[in-house]
Amino acid sequence: MKSLMRQLIVKLAIVIALITASFCLPEEVRAQQVVDKMVATVSAGVKTELITYSDLVWQLALQPDTPLDNPTSADLNRALRLLIDQRLILQEAEKLPTINPTAKEISDARDELAKNFSSVSDFQQRLMRVGLTSVKLDEIIEQRLKMEKYLDFRFRSFVVISQAEIADYYKDVLIPRLKVRSPGRVIPTLDEAKSEIERTLIEAKIESDTDAFLDTARERAEIVMLNPIE
Repeated sequence: MKSLMRQLIVKLAIVIALITASFCLPEEVRAQQVVDKMVATVSAGVKTELITYSDLVWQLALQPDTPLDNPTSADLNRALRLLIDQRLILQEAEKLPTINPTAKEISDARDELAKNFSSVSDFQQRLMRVGLTSVKLDEIIEQRLKMEKYLDFRFRSFVVISQAEIADYYKDVLIPRLKVRSPGRVIPTLDEAKSEIERTLIEAKIESDTDAFLDTARERAEIVMLNPIE
């Protein structure tokens, strides 16, 4: 009963906020405004974040080769799950103001993102089709950089890979994989493969730690589905 009451209160607060905001706009703007569909709210005890249908479509637009016309429920739900995880990480990241990205970091990240598409023109057209402005794009990129910095601070800094782990990976994973995928290929020595193996194990450890962190964060957070994607 308490959980139901909290959900109703959250919904009511959001509706009131949207109505109030709309009446604060000039009349000609209100006449053209299209109310966005509210999909979910996420609260990890810091603040309540609203996820809208536009957020989902913007996420899809930033994923190369993802269709934007009549997006499938599978694509939209994947975007929703990703955005929920991002909101949970971001609420933790914003507790550390020292990790705020610089303007140059945001600009560089935007340029790198555009390289994932067939051309800059294609990238810009996708943004225009979903109404993703340059200001909003920079905001999304800034949030992503904050999350990356937070995960690096929380996990990467403390990852230690032992020589035994590297040797075991070389013997049990790398050599068998190379023999299957590239028979006849000269197999690198342990010393030659050491750096690459260490990078692989570090990334795997960070991914595992991040997954564990998100599992715990989801259990503790209050995630309210306002309009489930069918």
